[in-house]
Amino acid sequence: MGGSKKHYILLDCGFTTPHRYFADCFDPDQLEALWISHFHGDHFFGVPLLLLRFWEMGRVKPLLLAGPDGLREKIEMALDLAYPSFLGKLRYALEYRELEDGDSFQGAGFLWQVAATEHSQPDGRYTVGSANLAKGCTLMVHEAYRVAGQTANHGSLAECLALARQAGCEKLAIVHVAHYERERKSGELRRLLGESGLPGVFLPEPGESLDL
Repeated sequence: MGGSKKHYILLDCGFTTPHRYFADCFDPDQLEALWISHFHGDHFFGVPLLLLRFWEMGRVKPLLLAGPDGLREKIEMALDLAYPSFLGKLRYALEYRELEDGDSFQGAGFLWQVAATEHSQPDGRYTVGSANLAKGCTLMVHEAYRVAGQTANHGSLAECLALARQAGCEKLAIVHVAHYERERKSGELRRLLGESGLPGVFLPEPGESLDL
């Protein structure tokens, strides 16, 4: 939500995202923008179904798609693989905005600012640039593949907690924690959260909502 008017954006769209999205939303024109952080399947392979369902529901409002360089090519390639010739049937426009490190723009009621992180695709462990963007945020959503320690191109829960304290974030949502880390290190995970000094830190669950 930006300003006094409600605005709706979707951050990434993985394999199961459309099913979860349409369980809660019945207005095909409500979503204003879709952000794709990087081109791994669990972050954008749900886009073809999302766009198909909007078409079936009669969407007419243009949809902003923002993300890294190559966004249009990747989205259209995925669409063609999933539903050949479907792109030509759309009755609503897809407005692409491809962004690089340091770019910013106004769209869907928000100021969008971009900073690169460390990953085999540009989304992962934070960098100086992304840490600067987090300063003073009401809510920071960050990936943490492991509870502690390091995995190439990914962050950890311990690192994210340190970043949130350093940036002065009010709330921190930890996403992308490996399922085996949650199971094997649940005790350490709870300890880190309890000792973090951040009352607004949480691991979102499917269907959970948060008022800001």
